[in-house]
Amino acid sequence: MKPAMETAAEENTEQSQERKVSSRAEMEIGRYHWMYPGSKNHQYHPVPTLGDRASPLSSPGCFECCIKCLGGVPYASLVATILCFSGVALFCGCGHVALAGTVAILEQHFSTNTSDHALLSEVIQLMQYVIYGIASFFFLYGIILLAEGFYTTSAVKELHGEFKTTACGRCISGMFVFLTYVLGVAWLGVFGFSAVPVFMFYNIWSTCEVIKSPQTNGTAAVEQICVDIRQYGIIPWNAFPGKICGSALENICNTNEFYMSYHLFIVACAGAGATVIALIHFLMILSSNWAYLKDASKMQAYQDIKAKEEQELQDIQSRSKEQLNSYT
Repeated sequence: MKPAMETAAEENTEQSQERKVSSRAEMEIGRYHWMYPGSKNHQYHPVPTLGDRASPLSSPGCFECCIKCLGGVPYASLVATILCFSGVALFCGCGHVALAGTVAILEQHFSTNTSDHALLSEVIQLMQYVIYGIASFFFLYGIILLAEGFYTTSAVKELHGEFKTTACGRCISGMFVFLTYVLGVAWLGVFGFSAVPVFMFYNIWSTCEVIKSPQTNGTAAVEQICVDIRQYGIIPWNAFPGKICGSALENICNTNEFYMSYHLFIVACAGAGATVIALIHFLMILSSNWAYLKDASKMQAYQDIKAKEEQELQDIQSRSKEQLNSYT
């Protein structure tokens, strides 16, 4: 009778320990689901066998595949890339042609001596080469940011799946955030610098409009209205003539070089502003994606800890069963 009572007591003890272990595992899983509600819908499906495979009639069609592909497109990064390409193209293309027109205007009207504007010509030529480099760099950088947008979008889509973030990937994302911030600040300076020639050409154009206005009485009054380019510091004070007045100034405003350069500088300034907006847009996208990747890494660490705890619980359960079996 006594061995039977001891066996029943041992069985009751084993069942109570199993209930404690299972309740602890359920509490851990429930706490994980409470912290990450989106993980409730995630299920691990076994690999289907040959007999379980769906027939060709039940496979997803072209429309479903297109919807799935469109769901993984980073639209925000795509819009920012298009805006960045457009802004850089307008700034580089229009700025290059406008600088060439400016040199032609200075050589023909404001500085007839080549030695007076030799330094300015070298600076403008250097700026044109810099424009080539800016266009090439931002074409490559925009493609890299768009690819990074695809990468981080897939990371967010697979946040509760089998996607695994790495420290190197998070470091690269953080580096892009810093580099985009630096480029944004630099382009703010470029935007301000591109407004200077617009201001200069606007002053010349407004002076020509004053000459053309009917309120200007007499030839003497017209000849007293002048524009001195030397005051802007782009040519030295000893440049000849340096100052254009009256009808000669009006003729300059009517030339094709002046008209094209003025409007191209306006478009180039607008392109620099669009590039600044695109970089700010990129900065917001990269910061948000970096935060998502950081959360994904924390979740990955939590899943690893949870897996270790479940393994420890299973080991404890197996050891307790072995001890109970050894007693019997």
